[in-house]
Amino acid sequence: MKSNNAHADSGFSYSRPFFEDLVDTALQHAGKLGATDAAGEASEGCGLSVSVRKGELENVERNRDKGLSVTVYVGQRRGNASTSDFSKPAIQQTVAAAYDIARFTAEDPMAGLPDEADIAPASANDIDLDMFHPWAVTSEQAAELALRCEEAAFKTDKRIRNSEGAGVSAQQSHFFSAHTHGFRGGYASSRHSMSVSPIAGSGDAMQRDAWYSSMLDARDLASPKRIGRYAAERALSRLGARKISTRNCPVLFESPLAAGLLGAFVQAISGGALYRKSSFLLDSLGKQVLPKHIDIMEDPFIKRGKGSSPFDEEGVRVAARQVVEAGRVQGYFLSSYTARKLDMRTTGNAGGSHNLRFSSRQTLAGDDLDAMIRKMGRGLLVTELMGQGVNYVTGDYSRGASGFWVENGRIAYPVQEITIAGNMKNMLKDIQAVGADTYNYGAKTVGSILIGKMKVAGS
Repeated sequence: MKSNNAHADSGFSYSRPFFEDLVDTALQHAGKLGATDAAGEASEGCGLSVSVRKGELENVERNRDKGLSVTVYVGQRRGNASTSDFSKPAIQQTVAAAYDIARFTAEDPMAGLPDEADIAPASANDIDLDMFHPWAVTSEQAAELALRCEEAAFKTDKRIRNSEGAGVSAQQSHFFSAHTHGFRGGYASSRHSMSVSPIAGSGDAMQRDAWYSSMLDARDLASPKRIGRYAAERALSRLGARKISTRNCPVLFESPLAAGLLGAFVQAISGGALYRKSSFLLDSLGKQVLPKHIDIMEDPFIKRGKGSSPFDEEGVRVAARQVVEAGRVQGYFLSSYTARKLDMRTTGNAGGSHNLRFSSRQTLAGDDLDAMIRKMGRGLLVTELMGQGVNYVTGDYSRGASGFWVENGRIAYPVQEITIAGNMKNMLKDIQAVGADTYNYGAKTVGSILIGKMKVAGS
């Protein structure tokens, strides 16, 4: 990766060679103490966050953190310790602490570094995924952007009378990790964002909403004016919200919320949930769990992708793959440890998924949100969810919601103080359509999702 080295102008205090030396020192000391295997990671992050509210500067925060994490194995016993002190005595003390923990920890036959056959080759470091775009923004410039964003919200309509504030954040980090099974690698990355949360109306009739833009390169962020205006339009559209009576009806999840459904699916087919038997999708490999028109792709190699990486957190090789094909599960999300627990092989997902795309073979280019609303005809469009109502063991799903009631393929009025409920297993199988209004949320990209029938509890 071309952005491996932290130069003086990168904003970092430590260079890649310094980190390599730090980790090598830790691994050597672990060997001297009698460790069978060891792994180490040195990292550094820094950034700026600025928030404003009602035209006034509220907060300016600069963050800089660093750390060395060491994992030591004594046979099948594992110990971990970390420090933010990079002096040689501190490194030796940290390794010794990890070693002592390992010595007195119960043996775990599945513990250990990844198998050497699964380790990413040294050439993985040469893949340029274009992840590092430092933003040399000053606190004054960041405040100016946040103020413009909030001002755009206020200027949208005189009914926008208040605001929970606007913010701008610029963050960057880099790391180097290595272990005694031959892995050496690391890279630098960045993440920048701008957000605003306006309040429409007054008294008991107030409604708030928010919008944001988050990118690896600040030049790709949406303009302050667009973010502000769109957030304001969302808040205004919720004015006059009412309750509806309890009923069963189709439910359309707006694309940012649809990413949450994809997240729940990923959690259910991840190694930790599967080996603990705490998933509603146990033994789903090769089975039909989604409609035949649904595919899920994973691609770690997308340039500037928020979930891109040339290897996983354990230094295991990664690959583009079809997770779901025509509704059938083709693979789980496994680390070395969870793979051993399931008597399988790691999928290179220690640390999570990489750039998932959830799509339907039936989606047409013109299937924007309006088209999806027309497809639904009559039902509930959900734009906000409250609470954490997913039981991963049973799949039961129940969350507070607000959004819009739709009649004859058009929004009729806003609704609030309702609960939507169903079972994730049934909900996944009942996906009728996926919109072309794709939204990227971290490592997930998905359009709005229409589910055939759910219980809506109101008054």
